[in-house]
Parts: sequence; C-alpha cells; structure tokens
Amino acid sequence: MSTTIGIVLLLALAAYAVFGGADFGAGFWDLTAGGSARGAQPRAVIERSIGPVWEANHVWLIFIFVVTWSAFPSAYASIMLTMFVPFTLAALGIVLRGASFAFRKVVVTLRSRRIFGGAFALSSVLVPFCMGAIAGGIASGHVPSGGKAGDPIDSWLNPVSLVTGILAVVVAAYLAAVYLVWDARHFREYAMGEYFRRRAVVSAVAAAVVAVVGLFVLNAKASHVFDGLTSRALPSAILSVVCGVGALVLLMRYAARGARILAVLAVAGIIVSWGIAQWPFLLPESLTVSAAAAPSGTLLALLVAVGLALLIVVPGFVLLYVLHQRALLPEEGTEDIGDRPIIITGG
Repeated sequence: MSTTIGIVLLLALAAYAVFGGADFGAGFWDLTAGGSARGAQPRAVIERSIGPVWEANHVWLIFIFVVTWSAFPSAYASIMLTMFVPFTLAALGIVLRGASFAFRKVVVTLRSRRIFGGAFALSSVLVPFCMGAIAGGIASGHVPSGGKAGDPIDSWLNPVSLVTGILAVVVAAYLAAVYLVWDARHFREYAMGEYFRRRAVVSAVAAAVVAVVGLFVLNAKASHVFDGLTSRALPSAILSVVCGVGALVLLMRYAARGARILAVLAVAGIIVSWGIAQWPFLLPESLTVSAAAAPSGTLLALLVAVGLALLIVVPGFVLLYVLHQRALLPEEGTEDIGDRPIIITGG
C-alpha cells in the first residue's frame, strides 16, 4: 500500500505543478510586463485568465501535505524540521500573493495598484523557487531521516536547490505563457497571443538550458537521482523532452491548443521522472518509501479517504475549468445591494 500512496502523492505533485505552477508563472509575466501603461493589456489578460481559478489550485498543495503527514509521518517531520525556512517563506508568499491579487482589483490609486501588483508578482516568483529549492534539498540528501532536523540554511541554499528552484520558476513561466497564448486567442486578442507566444518560446529554451545545467549539478551533488534519471526514469524523461519539443514546434506554427496539451504533458513528465529517479527513497539515500510508511491500517484508511476525495472534488474541478474555458464564469465578487442607488417612486 505504501507504493500506491507514493504514486498518489507523485500524481498530486504533478497536478500542483501543472495547475498551480501555471498560476505562479502568470505572476512572473505580470512582474515583467513593464510599466502601468505598457503592461496594462498583458496584465488584463493575466487577471482574466487566473481570476476564477487561482484559489482552487492550492487544494492540491493541501492534499499533498495531508497525504504526506498521514502516510509518511517520520519523513514529514524531518522535511518540516529541516526546511522550515523555505516552507515559511512559501506560505507567506502564497498568502501575500492572494491578498495582493485581490486588493489590486479594488484599490483606486495608481500607487496602491503598483504596491499590490508588485507584491503579487514578486510572491509569484518566490513561491515556486522555494518549492523547487525544497525538492532539490531533499534529492541531494540534505534532509536526515528519523524525524531529525538538518541544516536550516544549507539544506535549501545549495547547488542542487538553487538549480531546481530556478528551473521551477522558469518552467512555471513557460507553462503560464502557453496557457495565456491560448486564452488570448480564445478571446480574439491576437496581438496578446503573439506577445505571450514569443515569451513561451523564450522560456521554453531557457528551461531547456537550466535543465541541462541541472543534469551536471545532479551528477556531481545528487548522483542517486542522476543515475535514476539516466536509467529507470529515462523513458518518462525522454517522453517529457519529446512533448516539450513538440509544444515548441506547435508554438512556432501558431497551434496553441495542441501546444498547451503537450506543455502540460512535458511539465507533468518532469515531476514523474523525478519521482521515478528517486525511487525507492523518500529521503535519498537514507529512508525508503516502505520504511517511512505508517501502519497498514492508517494507509488503508487514507486510501479510502483519497478515493472519496477524488469522487467528490475532481468533478467540481472539471466543472470549474470547463466553465472557465467557455467563459461562463462571472467576474470575481458580486454586486453589493447597498451600493445600488435608491430610487424613490411616487404615487
């Protein structure tokens, strides 16, 4: 059962990377859009694209935390005790990002909009970097087993963590740009479609460069994961690369819909390949998945809960995204009846 839970956790990580990653990547393009006049149109596309779904994407993160601490408590304790600094920064970034995104839509003055917009954009870069740095620290063996705490600084500010953190930011930006190309063209904003298409191509090339550099760093600092990527995880890694190249070709040919599907598969393939490469260790090379697992009764109860969650939550997600893609969702917020003018009619 521990293997089944491990697969569920890996798929949840891939889902968060695909949905939440694109959400954070949109913030990166918000950050680089330029001044208030120059960046007004790209930011309008970004707000329309992520407005109805940005809150829902973090359900995957909560799911990941619940599954990890329930199924692998000792590993969860070690990770949290060691990585409390980047986790705290990421949590603060998520809260600040959400609050800033909401407030920017309602404030009146340009200065206030710039402040909230800057907080939203910077947090959108900080969070994926911290998440990537945490993954790199775990892969490079900086988290000890047994519920012990490792070094709170070196554990996430080391060569592997820095590369994986940067890769997470770049991949999120790439995925968001691909989504935004389709979204802009769906609403017949072809100039914005071209704007984000160019950025999708550039970020795809940047992601490839960072990934290649990352392989050399993994070979030197996390040989277990590198060996796994070049052996048991090689088929999924190759599939991810093929999907990434295919998405790039389709972007060059202005085929946004097909590019979006291949981009999703490419990013999900990165997460799946990483998990296969690290297998069977949860904490390389000190704690395996089976050794970290909770008692079988706990795992069975967790699997039942996961099954029920999928039956209840996933249809809601599907409906949300379908309505969003068909532009059938209302704008965020509702009209306050108290704001309506009072009309007095005489008899």
